[in-house]
Amino acid sequence: MRVLPYGSWPSPIDAALAAAHDGRPDHVGFVGDEVWWTAPRPAENGRRTLVRRRADGVEESVLPAPWNVRSRVVEYGGHPWAGTAPAGRPLVVFTHFDDQRLYAYEPGRGGEPRPLTPVSAVGGGLRWAEPRLLPERGEIWCVLEEFTGDGPTDLRRRRFVTGARLSPDGRRAAWLAWDHPLMPWEGTDVVVADVTADGRLSDARVVAGGPGESIAQVDWARPASGGQWPADTAARTAGEGLLYTSDRSGWWNLYRDHEPLCPRAEEFGGALWKLGQSWFAPLDDGLVAVVHGRGSTALGVLDPHSGELVDAAGPWTEFAPTLAVRGEAVVAVAAGPRSAYEVVELDARTGRARVIGAAHDDAVDPAHYPGPRIRTFTGPDGREVHAHVYPPHHPGVVAPGHELPPYVVWAHGGPTDRAPLVLDLEIAYFTSRGIGVAEVDYGGSTGYGRRYRERLREQWGVVDVEDCAAVALALADEGAADRDRLAIRGGSAGGWTAAASLAGTDVYACGTIRYPVLDLVGWATGGTHDFESHYLDSLVGRLADVPARYAERSPVEHAHRITVPFLLLQGLDDVICPPAQCERFLERLTRPAGRPVPHAYLAFEGEGHGFRRAATTVRALEAELSLYAQVFGLNPPGAASLELVR
Repeated sequence: MRVLPYGSWPSPIDAALAAAHDGRPDHVGFVGDEVWWTAPRPAENGRRTLVRRRADGVEESVLPAPWNVRSRVVEYGGHPWAGTAPAGRPLVVFTHFDDQRLYAYEPGRGGEPRPLTPVSAVGGGLRWAEPRLLPERGEIWCVLEEFTGDGPTDLRRRRFVTGARLSPDGRRAAWLAWDHPLMPWEGTDVVVADVTADGRLSDARVVAGGPGESIAQVDWARPASGGQWPADTAARTAGEGLLYTSDRSGWWNLYRDHEPLCPRAEEFGGALWKLGQSWFAPLDDGLVAVVHGRGSTALGVLDPHSGELVDAAGPWTEFAPTLAVRGEAVVAVAAGPRSAYEVVELDARTGRARVIGAAHDDAVDPAHYPGPRIRTFTGPDGREVHAHVYPPHHPGVVAPGHELPPYVVWAHGGPTDRAPLVLDLEIAYFTSRGIGVAEVDYGGSTGYGRRYRERLREQWGVVDVEDCAAVALALADEGAADRDRLAIRGGSAGGWTAAASLAGTDVYACGTIRYPVLDLVGWATGGTHDFESHYLDSLVGRLADVPARYAERSPVEHAHRITVPFLLLQGLDDVICPPAQCERFLERLTRPAGRPVPHAYLAFEGEGHGFRRAATTVRALEAELSLYAQVFGLNPPGAASLELVR
C-alpha cells in the first residue's frame, strides 16, 4: 500500500470514462416476444436510441443518428415509444426529440421512419408521449401536450393527464389528472370514463384521489378467471377492477377497488416527474409485479388475494419506475452499488431473475468502486436525516494516519426526489482520488413516506440546507471528515440548496452549483416551464401571501454573502432553470456592496436541464475537481486547470 495525501491518489476512473457511462437504459417494453428499451448515447450529442434484444439474445441499436427517441412533454419527458409485431414483424411508434412528432418505423423493411402527426406551427408545440398501440382497435392512444402559446387553449380541460389505460373488456378507460397549483405528488385524481362504440370517451368521473392524496399510477386488474368485470352501473361508477397506488395512508401503497392489497410502511410508488412511469404491472394470471421499498427498492410479485409478496433475489438495490410484462415475464431496469443500470427479467412463476440486456461491464477493476454506507443522521429538532456516505477508497493507496479526508455533500434535484443507491462513476471519480461523497436525502425526499416529504412544505431553503449541514458537520464531529475541507454540490433543486448553503451558512469551504434555481420571484412569475410554475406555492408559500419570504430565501438576493469559491455550471438551452438566473446571480457578486470571491462560470451550448453530452460531462467533472484541488490544497495527478476569476 502506498501512502499518499487525500485528493492526490492516482485513479483509473477519469472524466471521459464517467461520461461514457452516464445515463441508463429506460422505458422497457415488449415488441412481440422481444424486449426493447431506450438507451443513452452520450458521444452522439446525448441522443437516445431504441435497442432491441433479439430472440437469440443479441442486442441491436434500431435507430441511427440523428433520430432521438425522447419526448419533451412537461419538459422532463415521458414514455416515448411503443411497439407491436404483427406476423412477427416489428412495428414501433416513437417521439422524435427534434420536432416532437410521432413516427412509425418498421425495422428491416427499409426506408426512414414516417411521420404520423403534423408539424406544429410552434416548433415542437405538439408534444406526444405515452403511445399505446391497440392493434385490435386500429388505434394509438397518446398523451398530447399542446405547447402552443403563453396559456392553455381550453380551460375546461384538465391541465395535466397521464397513464391512460383501457380496461380488459375495452369498455372503460382510466387515467390520472391534476391541475395547478398541485404537483402530482401532492394531489391527483383517478378519472374513469366509458368508451363508446365509436371510440369516444363519455361520462368521465373521478373515482379516487383528491387535493390531499397523491396517486402515482393507475391500471386495470386482470380477471384471474379470464372472465370480464361486471357491467352494472354501480360497479362502473365505483371503478371496479381498478389498481392504483395511493399515499392516503401516508405511504404509496397499492389498492384494488379502493382496498389496500399489501399495506406497509414503504413505498409502492414515487414522484411522477415523467409521464408514464410505472411502479406496478398486472399480469394475466391476476398477480401484480411491483417495485417497492423504503429508501432503496426491490422488485417483487404480489398476490392480491393473499397479500403475499415475494421479491426477486439479486444484487440490485434500485429498480427504476419502468416495467413491462408478457405472460409470466416481467422486465425492469435495475442497478446496485457494484453495477450500473441494466435490463433485468423476472420469471413470475419461478421467482428467478437474470440480466438480459445492457449488462454492466466493469470498465476498470471494481476494487476502485466506493462502498456506500447507509446512514441515518440527527438533524435539527432531533429529526432523522437519511444519507448514503461514500468514504474515499483506493485498493492500493491509503492516506497518512493523521490526515482527515475532504468531503463533498451532494444535494439531489427535485427537490421531491431522492438519491438512488447505485454505482455512479461520477462518485467513484472523486472517491478513488481520496475525496469522500455524502448523498443526502434531506427532508422533502421521496422514499420515506408522505410525512417526510412534507417536511419541506414552505421550508425549501431551510430544511434542505439544515439537513445537508447536519450531515456534513456530523461527519466532521465523528472524525470521518476534515471540518475545514467540506464542500457542497447539487444540480437543479440541488443547485438551489448548494447556493443557499453557501449564502446562508459557514459550513463549506467551496461549492459546485449546477443548472440551479436561484431567483424565486423570477421562477414564480413566468421564469420556468408550466409543469413547475406553481411548485413554489407548496415549497415556499404563495408569492402573493409571503413576498418577503421569496426575497429572503433567494440566493440571487444574497450572492454578496458568499465568501468562498464556487463553480457555476449551466446549459444555455435550459427552459426549466434559464441561464438568466445565473447572469443575475453573478451580477450581484460584483456590486459595490458585495465582496467578489473566486469563482468560475461555465455555460454549455446545446445543453438543457441536466447534461447529456459526453464532452460537457468531461469538462464539468474536471472543472469541479480543479475547484476542490485549489481550495483544499490537493494535488490530483493529471488534473485539468480551472481559472477562478475574482
